[in-house]
Amino acid sequence: MKITKKITAIILALVVIMAATVGCSDGKRFFNITTGGTGGTYYPVGGALAEVLSNNVENLAATAQAGNASVANCNLILNHETESAFVQNNVAYWAYEGIGSFEGKKVENVRGVASLYPEAIQLVALKDSGINSVEDLKGKKVSVGEQGSGVDFDVQNIFNAHGLTYEDVQIDYLSFSEAAQKIKDKQIDAAFVTAGYPTSSIIDISLAREINIVPIAEEKIDKMIEKSPYYAKAVIPAGTYQGQDADIVTATTMAMWVVDEQVDEALVYDVTKALWENRDSLEAAHEKGKSVTIDTALDGMAIPLHPGAEKYYKEQGLIK
Repeated sequence: MKITKKITAIILALVVIMAATVGCSDGKRFFNITTGGTGGTYYPVGGALAEVLSNNVENLAATAQAGNASVANCNLILNHETESAFVQNNVAYWAYEGIGSFEGKKVENVRGVASLYPEAIQLVALKDSGINSVEDLKGKKVSVGEQGSGVDFDVQNIFNAHGLTYEDVQIDYLSFSEAAQKIKDKQIDAAFVTAGYPTSSIIDISLAREINIVPIAEEKIDKMIEKSPYYAKAVIPAGTYQGQDADIVTATTMAMWVVDEQVDEALVYDVTKALWENRDSLEAAHEKGKSVTIDTALDGMAIPLHPGAEKYYKEQGLIK
């Protein structure tokens, strides 16, 4: 069985390489973007990007393929089973450094193309909870995501920046939907959610209870960025959630586009250029497309850029 699986993996890798080299029967070259599940954000944004590339890069046939999101996509890159993929930048960092889920198997061939849009770390509490800062969580019941998840990891970094530990609060490991229900039932006081905003679980709470989206102090975010370069600052605009009257500063990870380092430099240059010269098509295709801007293309870029992408950003003056 193991031998069969190895043979299958080798065949898949060869198919990707042959497709990249030989291309389509009509002279076009295949280019794959592995995304996430069809019910998520990665898949429709990836589909819109594939259309942009196919329409604006000569002799290229780009396709978006549903995938199992960040960790699985990094493993596909590792095994040369996809040319490019969408991943969270913190997962890309873990993969490149060989830590967390990738301990013992560094994905040294993963390279960055662009940071796409923020996946904000959102701290939600009930309005009458008295929680207006991270420090106010002391002694409170708090959901930190599922154990071992990216959210769990994010919260530990936030706590470290504030001089807190999990021993200072009453921790509950919950999914977003479970946390939303427990907040509504007043069984917990607050929850951390890392996701693109507006997030359905937080909307769910806001429709039943008055909520407070708690900011993270900018100097604490600076500490996080200094220690973990895949973080960036973000603002959740006023009015994102019912009852949210002010902009909220928080930390964010970024959804990013990565490629296998083996992909040709000229091709990566062309697809990077096509992305930024046609981003209005992404904006028209999906709500999250509005957040995809060249101004944040390098935010939280904690892995090396592919030389093709680097060349484009140097031409645009984003890199010296």
